[in-house]
Amino acid sequence: MADMKLILRADVENLGRLGDVVKVRPGYGRNYLLPQGLAMLATDSNLKVFEQERRKLQAKMDALRSDANAVADRIAAVALSITMRVGENDKLYGSVTTSMIAAELAKQGIEVDRHRILLDAAIRTLGEFDVRIRLHADVNATLKLKVVPEERYHEEDVAAEPVAEAVSEQEAEQPAE
Repeated sequence: MADMKLILRADVENLGRLGDVVKVRPGYGRNYLLPQGLAMLATDSNLKVFEQERRKLQAKMDALRSDANAVADRIAAVALSITMRVGENDKLYGSVTTSMIAAELAKQGIEVDRHRILLDAAIRTLGEFDVRIRLHADVNATLKLKVVPEERYHEEDVAAEPVAEAVSEQEAEQPAE
């Protein structure tokens, strides 16, 4: 089948930038790029229309890029900590997921789609990790993530704490001689 020529109306990852004329497979163009508004057919009339539209689209893309840069700066300033249950040898029960990271970021007031969080490998151990987040085709942020163990409470420790507090309160009530 012959490839389809399209004009990109936005930056598309691994394909091209706004205004590029690209050749793609017909299915990709028809089923994804055209319905999403990311491209238009590369005809003479569409080229003329696109040139008139280019300034508006470029301004929109620049606004998205600047918003992504602002979010990247906020992410770089955050040190995120996720508490996980651990078993023998500090091995995690399960692994840290992109959903967990996105939820923790949301608690910090930073909304990021979990699909934009890129984990090279599953996080299954305690420690500190650098997590990449792709916010825009040109903007990546690096998040400092620390995975810490969940606090373990032993029954003896929990039972001993109130008794120790009660003893210190009684000592405080007695007048000093």
